[in-house]
Amino acid sequence: MTLNEVWFILFVLIIAGYLILDGFDMGVGILLLPLARTDVERRTFLNSIGPVWDGNEVWLILGGGVLFAVFPLAYASLFSGMYSAFMLVLLVLILRTVALEFRSKEKSPRWRSTWDTVFGLASLGLALLLGIAFGNVVSGLPVDANGNFSSGLTGLLTPFALLVGVTTAAMFSVQGGIYLMLKTEGELHDRVARALPRQMIAFFVLNTLVVIAMVLFHQEITERYISAIWPVIFPAAALIALGGAWLMVRRGEAFKAFLCSSALIGLLLISGGVGLYPNLVVSTLDPAYSLTIFNAAAAENTLEVALIIAVIGIPFVLLYTTGVYYIFRGKTVVETDGY
Repeated sequence: MTLNEVWFILFVLIIAGYLILDGFDMGVGILLLPLARTDVERRTFLNSIGPVWDGNEVWLILGGGVLFAVFPLAYASLFSGMYSAFMLVLLVLILRTVALEFRSKEKSPRWRSTWDTVFGLASLGLALLLGIAFGNVVSGLPVDANGNFSSGLTGLLTPFALLVGVTTAAMFSVQGGIYLMLKTEGELHDRVARALPRQMIAFFVLNTLVVIAMVLFHQEITERYISAIWPVIFPAAALIALGGAWLMVRRGEAFKAFLCSSALIGLLLISGGVGLYPNLVVSTLDPAYSLTIFNAAAAENTLEVALIIAVIGIPFVLLYTTGVYYIFRGKTVVETDGY
């Protein structure tokens, strides 16, 4: 296995970590407006993610750093070609942060309701944008021989990318709902538990449509699954994980359901990575123009030094993440102060 392949695997795993962790707090935001009816319930939702949401986004920074340092040509192509889309992602990230910080500054119901709405819509917008970005990467982009392409925001809103965006939002709402089962109790817990099966059915239907669309219109992704049997284990395992999450939700075993839904997200991303390999950005103009883990990578010594730094640094990130979740384990209780 080459260093390029090692870094591709690490990059996929880091992004999977981000989607699993930040996915549930995006899901909490998506569910905030439809499920939380009173100020106390909304504060419970926000308090449940208050100590951990910013730490979750460390994984996004880590993933961006890996792309910048290890695959700089892919980083340059994506960030310049989809500049307007990434600026919109940055905007909704800022709005989520501002909403959480500003909500508690005033006791006015209108003030708090406004920022709750901002947080909910920004969370939904971020989920949609991430899904749309992934949908475009999977379906390919008009990259030329120099690795350049230019696409405005409207150019990225293809039917397939929009379908992937809506599916991603549904997936995060499931992850967020299961997390809320862990953190809430009483009537609020029961309401979340009743809503989850419907959300899981919606996600299953949408994800099935994504798979059908890929088989019909994006065979460059499914070709690996057709030519070799072994990659099928990843989407098959994802389906089993979804079934496990459904069963655990019905049994009321929230922690096991959360593990299953986290595995589902990770396995779906790995399935996409297997289909893309060795490509990072597929060119729709000419397959020879595609940016791969080999022609878009940094020099060999850079990959070596970056791997040493990763081996030293990632355990600290894992330790910090584990420590925070251990400290703030248990049910969320609303106090006088706070969000």
